[in-house]
Amino acid sequence: KRKNVEQEAVQHTCMLVRRHCIGNTGTYLRFLISSYPFPAQRSSFCFLRPFSLSRMSSPADQVPLKDTYEPEEHKYDYDVVVIGGGSGGLAFSKRVAELGKKVAVCDFVKPSTQGTTWGLGGTCVNVGCIPKKLMHQASLLGEAIEDAKSYGWEVPEKVQHNWERMVQEVQDYIGSLNFGYRVNLREKKVEYLNVLATFVDPHTLQTVNKQNKVSQITARRFVIAVGGRPRIPDFPGAKEHCITSDDVFSLQSPPGKTLVIGASYVALECAGFLAGVGFDTTVMVRSILLRGFDSQMAELIGSYMTEHGTKFIRPAVPMKVEKLPSGKLKVYYQMFDAADHQNVLEEASEEYDTVLLAIGRDADTRQLNLEAAGVKNITQTGHIKTARESTNVPHIYCIGDVQYNRPELTPVAILTGRLLAARLYGDGKEWMNYDNVATAVFTPLEYGAIGLSEETAVERFGADSIEVYHSYFKPLEFTLPHRPENECYVKLICNKADDERVVGLHILGPHAGEVTQGYALGFRLGATKRDFDMTVGIHPTVAEEFTVMHTTKRSGADPKKTGC
Repeated sequence: KRKNVEQEAVQHTCMLVRRHCIGNTGTYLRFLISSYPFPAQRSSFCFLRPFSLSRMSSPADQVPLKDTYEPEEHKYDYDVVVIGGGSGGLAFSKRVAELGKKVAVCDFVKPSTQGTTWGLGGTCVNVGCIPKKLMHQASLLGEAIEDAKSYGWEVPEKVQHNWERMVQEVQDYIGSLNFGYRVNLREKKVEYLNVLATFVDPHTLQTVNKQNKVSQITARRFVIAVGGRPRIPDFPGAKEHCITSDDVFSLQSPPGKTLVIGASYVALECAGFLAGVGFDTTVMVRSILLRGFDSQMAELIGSYMTEHGTKFIRPAVPMKVEKLPSGKLKVYYQMFDAADHQNVLEEASEEYDTVLLAIGRDADTRQLNLEAAGVKNITQTGHIKTARESTNVPHIYCIGDVQYNRPELTPVAILTGRLLAARLYGDGKEWMNYDNVATAVFTPLEYGAIGLSEETAVERFGADSIEVYHSYFKPLEFTLPHRPENECYVKLICNKADDERVVGLHILGPHAGEVTQGYALGFRLGATKRDFDMTVGIHPTVAEEFTVMHTTKRSGADPKKTGC
C-alpha cells in the first residue's frame, strides 16, 4: 500500500514540475525532488543528473529539430542566408558550409551616433569583449607597475600611459582579426556580402551596398544574428554630444575627464579601465549597480572601485548635455533621495571632457522590416521572442543577442549557431542549454558568476532552504604591496534540500574569469558542497578558496580570513 502511495507521490511531483516549472530557465529537476512527500526516500532519486527543465516536455519541445514544410530541394539563390556577421552568425555559416550547403552572410555596420564604423566580426571583436579586455589589461598593468616596487623592481617615480599608442595597437589587432574572418569565410566557401539587408517577403531580402546599389537575393532559410547596439536616451544632447562603447575603443585623443552614465557591466568595465589608465572618471547611477547580477557582489565592486579612485554619483539621472564654447560638455542632472529614488533632492551640473552612455543595449532589428517576413513577437527593445531559436515563421531563426531573454554573451551565440547548423543540415539533435552559463565582469577587481544570485535563490527556494558559504580573502600577490586586507570575496549558494547542490557560485578577485570558467564544468555536472570540499585545491591560488570555505552566513561568524 505504501508503495502505491509513493508512486502516486512521484506522479504528483512530476505534475507539479509540468504545471509550475516548465520554461523556468535555471531550474533543475533535482530541486523539485525536495517537494517529494517522503524525505527518507528522496535519496532514491540520486541517480538523476541535474538537467534543465527546458529538456523536458514544454511548448519549446514541440518545436521540431528543423522546419520541413518546404522541401530541401529548391530554386532559391541560397540554402540559407545569415543576417549579421558577428560571432554567432559566422560560426553558423562556416559550419553550414562545411556541411556542403550554399550560404551567404550579409553584414553591414551602420555608423554610431558619432560616425564610428568597423569591420567584419560583430560587437565582440570590434567594440566589445576584445578591445574591452585589452584595455582592462592596460589598467591592470598600471597596478602591476606600482606593485612591482615591492617586488624589488626599480620603477621610475612617474610612469606615463600613452592613450594614442594603446588605441593604435588595439585597432591594429582588431584589423588583423577582421582580415582573418574575411579570409576564413572565403576558404570555407561562405559568400560574404557587405550589404544592408531588409526583408521584402518571407524568402526575399533587399540588399544595399556602400555604393547604394540595390539588389535582391532569395533563400530557403534565414538566420537573424544582428546582435545589439547601445541604447541612446532621449535627453537633450545625448545623441549629439555623447559617445558609447561603439566609440570609446577607437578614440583618437585621450578622453580626459569622463562621465560614464549607467550601471551596466559595460558602464563599470569602461569606467574601470579609464580610471585605471589615469583619467578622472565618474559613474552616474540611477539606482542599483549591475541589475540582474548578485546585489552583494555588485555593491562590493562599487566599493572597490570607489576606494581605488572611481567616483560615483547616485542615485541620479542626467537631464541634458550642453557643449560649451571651450569644447567641454556640461552635464545637468538631478539627485534623488536614496531611500525611494523618487524625491528630487537637488539639481546640479558638472563639466566633463567626455560623456559615455552605457545604459543598456537594444537588438539591432529596427531596419530589418521583419513585418514583411511575417516575424512577430518583437519586444520594445527589438529583441525577438523565440522557441528553440525558431521564430513564428518556421524557416526564420534567431541566434545570439537578438533573442529575447537569453544570455548576451559571445560563447553562447557561437555554440547556439553551431548546434543550429548541425540540426538543420547535419544529424544534430542537441538543443542549446541557456541555463547556468558562466560569465565574468572585467571590472578592476574581476567578478565571475555561475547560476543563481543569492536573491533569486531565496526567492526560488526560500531563505530556510538555502545555505550560503562565504569568505573574504587576500591573494598572495597582494601581500607584498600591502594592499588592503579582505577586498576579495567568494560565496557558494547551496540548496539544502538537494544534498547542498550548488546553485550559485560567485567570486570577486583577480583572474575571476579564469577561475569561474574552470568551475563551470563541475557546476554543469551538478556539484555539491561536499564535492567542493573533497576537491584538493592548488596552493597558493585564488581558485582554491572555493575548496576551503566553511563559514555560513546563517552562522553569523566572521568570514574574514587571516593567514593562508
